[in-house]
Amino acid sequence: MHPEEQQLYEIILIAAIVLAIVTGYFIYSIIRQKNHVLRWQQNRIRAEIETLENERKRIAGDLHDELGPMLSAVKLQVNHLEPVDENEKKLLEKSSKHIDEIVKRFREISYDLLPNTLVRKGLVKAAEEFFGKMNDAHPLRIEFNYPTELAVSKEKEIYFYRILQEITHNTIKHAKAENLKINLHKTGTQLILHTKDDGCGFSYEAKLNESSGLGLLNLQSRAEVLNGQMSINSQPGKGTEFYITIPV
Repeated sequence: MHPEEQQLYEIILIAAIVLAIVTGYFIYSIIRQKNHVLRWQQNRIRAEIETLENERKRIAGDLHDELGPMLSAVKLQVNHLEPVDENEKKLLEKSSKHIDEIVKRFREISYDLLPNTLVRKGLVKAAEEFFGKMNDAHPLRIEFNYPTELAVSKEKEIYFYRILQEITHNTIKHAKAENLKINLHKTGTQLILHTKDDGCGFSYEAKLNESSGLGLLNLQSRAEVLNGQMSINSQPGKGTEFYITIPV
């Protein structure tokens, strides 16, 4: 090989190495920037969800600790009033019933915002209680299977409980299903949630373009905040399955 050719090859080789280094650094920068953006988005979503949960907790506390006792005191005062005639008696009885209904509704709202069972007894007991209420209030039959022992941090419990709520409410509202099976189990360091209903199913892409697709986005956001993954298997007329995997 002539010296000129040798020198040309060396120049080409050096240029190729420099180009590879520049390209590699460029790709690394893009990946790094993308990961940075994803982390920023995840932290923003986490902050928004945490703010929402804290506000729910505050409102639930106000309803339970302040408005509830206040209404009970009002009812006690109403019950101690002495009606002068039959019309006043009926009016007082009607007012007392209205107060009972308001107190009951406040308790329901407080429970929906943050059930005491979740705070005191954890995810499984709260889920059992929630599914029991849903079975009593709706024709949907919910079957809940879970491990005998399940250790989940308090932070993750509330996120996971909201996921169970969202899937159940979506099934009741949209699926027209008769049965919903919910299986929760742990494999290694992964907590896996699998749900399946026998409802009408849907097209995932079409649903996201509708206003009702907000529930799916909420599920996706909560799974991502927990560093988890969610997949959906659904077709019109063939029911819906959710697979959610969360590291614990």
